[in-house]
Amino acid sequence: MKIVGQIAEKLGLRFTNEKETAAGAFASFSPIDIPDYIYAVLHSPTYREKYKEFLKIDSPRVPYPKDVETFWQLVTLGGQLRQIHLLESPIVEKYITPYPQEGSNVVGKIKYEDGKVRINEQQYFDNVPQIAWEFFIGGYQPAQKWLKDRKDRELSFEDILHYQKIIVALSETHRLMKAIDEIEIE
Repeated sequence: MKIVGQIAEKLGLRFTNEKETAAGAFASFSPIDIPDYIYAVLHSPTYREKYKEFLKIDSPRVPYPKDVETFWQLVTLGGQLRQIHLLESPIVEKYITPYPQEGSNVVGKIKYEDGKVRINEQQYFDNVPQIAWEFFIGGYQPAQKWLKDRKDRELSFEDILHYQKIIVALSETHRLMKAIDEIEIE
C-alpha cells in the first residue's frame, strides 16, 4: 500500500478498491490498473532492450509513472494486452486466417510459406502474418510450438478456432508493443 500511496500522490489520483466507470473515473485508479500499467511497461521493446541482461536473471525495476497521462495510456494498452493474452478480448475472434481446405485436419509436416501455415499436404491457415509466425514469447514461438505440440493429432473445430485466435493475439501483441514503445516511459 506504500507504493500505491506514492503513485496516488505523484499522479494526484485516488486509489479505490473497485474500478470506477462513472464520470470522473480518471480521477481514481483501482487494483487492476497497476498490473495493467506494469504489463505495458514490460512489453515495451525499448524497456526490454534496456534491461535485457537484468530480465534474464531477476525482476527489473518498473519505473513509477512519470505523469497521469502516461499512466492512463499505459494502463489502457496494458489492459488491452492482458485481455488479448487471456483470449478474452473480442478482437481475437476477428479471425484473419482462413482455413479454406477440407481434409483430415491431422497435423503433419508444418511449413510456413507465402503467408500460409501448412499443417499437412492439403490443409493450411492462410494469410498468417510473418510477424505472428516468427513472434517470440520467452524462448519459444507460440504459433509454431502450438502446432508442433499437436503433431500427428487431428485438430477439432475448436482447435482450429483457437489457433486462429492465437494468430490474432500475436499480431495484436506486435501492434500494441509498437504503440507502447511510442510512449516515453522513463
